[in-house]
Amino acid sequence: MQTPTATEQAILDRAADAPMLTQVEQWAKVNSGTGNLAGLKTVAGLLADAFAALPGTVRLVAPDPVESVDAAGTVRTTQRGDHLHLRVRPDAPVQLLLTGHMDTVFAADHPFQSLQWREPGVLNGPGTADMKGGIAVILAALKAIEASPLAPRVGYDVMINSDEETGSHASAALIAELARGKIAALTYEPALPDGTLAGARPGSGNFSVLIHGRSAHAGRNPEEGRNALVAAADLALRLNALKSLELKVNPAKIDGGGPNNVVPDQAILRVNMRPMTPAAMTAAEVALRGTIANIQRDHDVHCHLHGGFNRPPKPLDPAATRLFELVRDCGAALGLSIGWNATGGVCDGNNIAACGVPVVDTMGPRGGAIHSSDEFLITDSLAERARLSALTIARIAERGTV
Repeated sequence: MQTPTATEQAILDRAADAPMLTQVEQWAKVNSGTGNLAGLKTVAGLLADAFAALPGTVRLVAPDPVESVDAAGTVRTTQRGDHLHLRVRPDAPVQLLLTGHMDTVFAADHPFQSLQWREPGVLNGPGTADMKGGIAVILAALKAIEASPLAPRVGYDVMINSDEETGSHASAALIAELARGKIAALTYEPALPDGTLAGARPGSGNFSVLIHGRSAHAGRNPEEGRNALVAAADLALRLNALKSLELKVNPAKIDGGGPNNVVPDQAILRVNMRPMTPAAMTAAEVALRGTIANIQRDHDVHCHLHGGFNRPPKPLDPAATRLFELVRDCGAALGLSIGWNATGGVCDGNNIAACGVPVVDTMGPRGGAIHSSDEFLITDSLAERARLSALTIARIAERGTV
């Protein structure tokens, strides 16, 4: 264990003193569900003002268009909010990427809108842990680095997107662009309540299968119809049977059907697939397309596949392992026991790792019950994780490598 130097200790003290709780309370009071464009605009403005305290250039980046299939089978374009991007010292010898997201899973009309203290040090509220707390940690750590003599050695891009909770379709290209040339990345999803980090992650893909059959009278001539709802149900069962240790499959919803006396001519199956490895992802897509072809043949229907794998698997390769070990060692220097486990969840860390950049993607504060009205933030962990990030960044800057 390497004891913090005097320079590092000054960085740690400054990081811990940042007004993170006040920031979290301010930001979490504004609803910023992924579809709430007005709320996202407000939060983006608050974040732009906060990150303007750092050197460099802050800008709001327009989202890429996102296509989705509605319940009627129509492909529509969905508007997302702007993303925040800060660039500091792009010519410095060490280049890092730090990412977070401003959106939450709670829509503007969701009943979970306010903050309350569950007990001293435990704040319940939408986005407190996932991940407005993480954004506050990013800012605190970087302000501490900027006040140190190490600042000229490290440059960084900070990206706070508006659509992580729905798969980052509107920000994936921006993430890939900013990951280019970075030696490491840190993403600020919350750590588990005990401080454990997420290690390896599966990939994830969301698919909509539009099934076109033929309508007919359910009593007079049903044999002339082609029941799209039955075909969708059969497809759901066949895809469900693809599950294995290497692949999770979740047929989630079927849209379609109509009056009882009409053979339904259209249905839409929604399905999520989570492969554990790149090879499993390739095999899953082949199996998905093959199963759809068999459904077309067996039910005499026409199918159209929409969607894809937007989060590639994130295995722990040697470079990623070195970064995790650095974070662990920095934790040890601070009296923290840092471990990591594989998880079934996905995040922007998947996208960054797919660019060949090692990433630790749970650098945010400790919290839990995310994506529910019981979401909570352990507020003492704001300073704890700001110190951990600041020391990690400082040591990467000192070494010039991970």
